[in-house]
Amino acid sequence: MLVGERMSKPVITITPDTPLQEALALMRKEKVRRFPVVDKHGKLVGIVSEKDLLNASPSDATTLSIWEVNYWLSKVKVEEIMTKEVITTCVDCPIEEAARIMADRKIGALPVMDDDRLVGIITETDLFKIFLELFGARKAGIRATLLVKDEPGKLSEVTNAIRQLGANIISVGTFMGKDPSTGMVTIKVENTTVDALTQSLKPLVEQVVDIRQVSAA
Repeated sequence: MLVGERMSKPVITITPDTPLQEALALMRKEKVRRFPVVDKHGKLVGIVSEKDLLNASPSDATTLSIWEVNYWLSKVKVEEIMTKEVITTCVDCPIEEAARIMADRKIGALPVMDDDRLVGIITETDLFKIFLELFGARKAGIRATLLVKDEPGKLSEVTNAIRQLGANIISVGTFMGKDPSTGMVTIKVENTTVDALTQSLKPLVEQVVDIRQVSAA
């Protein structure tokens, strides 16, 4: 899965000379939390978040009058508070690489570029939606978390056992185990029972950590 397949598009942008109040109002209207900022030629020159806009506003403890506050806000432009060194990604970047960049840099979105052209934005909300799909979170089934040996063929053994039950696999996720010799597998299946699945998998794994019936979201 690549960024270009899951990015939000078309992306809503603003210009550097957009007033702070106008940017904040548009953000709330569009129900987004950040805007890429482009110049008159469409070149990406910055990014501004809702947090940036709110932090730029006077606090409730200000001694300014309401008229002074409104006048001050009307004069503040986006270019004064935007982040100018923008971290971006590209349309053919693997989605997990974009997620790694966002996690490592502690940022909530990456503008997506196709050469020098801004074509979209990938946000933490987009990643959450992918996470839900990966775990089949919107489908009913039996969810099992298994501690397995980290060795070739182990996952195949588990999936073959499920196949022999006549069950259907909805989703599979693999994670680090308790130590380098083990891995954790979270798998969701349908068309079987908790008892049947437990009995089928127990001989193949180190531990059935959790197994439960879950409903559709």
